[in-house]
This record gives sequence, structure tokens and C-alpha cells, in this order.
Amino acid sequence: MSPTPPADPYAIFAEWMAEATASEVNDPNAMCLATCTPDGRPSARMVLLKGVDPRGFVFYTNLESRKGSELAINPQAALCFHWKSLARSIRVEGQVEKVTEAEADAYYASRSRGSRIGAWASRQSRPLEGRFALEKAVAEYTMKFGISEIPRPAHWSGFRVLPARIEFWRDMPFRLHERRVFTATADGWGTEALFP
Repeated sequence: MSPTPPADPYAIFAEWMAEATASEVNDPNAMCLATCTPDGRPSARMVLLKGVDPRGFVFYTNLESRKGSELAINPQAALCFHWKSLARSIRVEGQVEKVTEAEADAYYASRSRGSRIGAWASRQSRPLEGRFALEKAVAEYTMKFGISEIPRPAHWSGFRVLPARIEFWRDMPFRLHERRVFTATADGWGTEALFP
């Protein structure tokens, strides 16, 4: 971040993501997604960012998975991007909404055929009696769809995190890190620096 950062956190995010894409070997779009169980226990896992625009940050999943079930009950989430080679991270917090059917269809259609079959075959987050059961389900759906189009399953879609807060963190000498937080307001974004 420059001494006078842009007033739009999405501009900083785009700049940092472009640098990460150029330098990170694997999945620069990987982010930790935190949700909450119905009784308030935090639950976190890694997912991939599949879209970002001024509305928010998008990822896709099986709606019947643990994260899908938790978000259906409590549509709030936190994201954390961390790029060790750049010594930077970004935290995002906000309400969550489902993407539109058209958005989900378009992204699903862009996936490889194997990934589309996998969306049908995997009962994500539920007990698996053995690897063979998954491989059998993949074979069954492969035969079912043959060479025809593979429609998006009703249980597979995406979520958009609508940020209320975005924090940018950059490593600095002597653990005196640089932190700048943006908070959504009725007029746009408020911003302030934080002690490390």
C-alpha cells in the first residue's frame, strides 16, 4: 500500500491479487473461509475465489456440504487470503448471499467435464465408507451422462461474501506490521490504520 492508499479497497485487492498471481506457484486465489456452526463454534477450510467485483467475493460449493449447511443457518462469513512469498494477507468479513442461477450455471459450464461429474458424484462432507464408493459414483455418473451435456446439480451453487470490513496486512520489520481496514458505510468506504 502506498502512503495514501486508494479509497476503494477493491482496487488494492486487484493490485495484490495480480502480484500474487504472478508470484505464487499454486492457487493464488486460495482463501480460508470461516463459518459458524448453529451453536456458534467456528469452522474453517480452504476454498478458491472464483470471482470478485464491487458486489463481493464469490466461491462455489455443494450446498449440502458442511459450509453450505452452516451458511444456510447463519449467512455470515470471514475470508482470509495469505501470500507468504509476498508477506501479505487480506481479511474480509460480511454477510453472505447465494449467487444467481445464471451465475452458477455459467461457472459450472466453465469447469472441466471431470469436475462437473464430480459435483454429481461427491456427497461432500458426509461419511465415505471407502474410496471405492466415490470411484463407483464417478463411474455411474460418467455412464449416465455419456457424451451428453452435464447439467448443474440443484445442490451445487455459489455464495457471494458481501464485505462489511476488509483489512489489508503487510509484513514490516520488527513485527511493526502495516494494517489498514476499510469499513462499509452508507456513503462508500471508511478507512483507518490499525496498530500492528
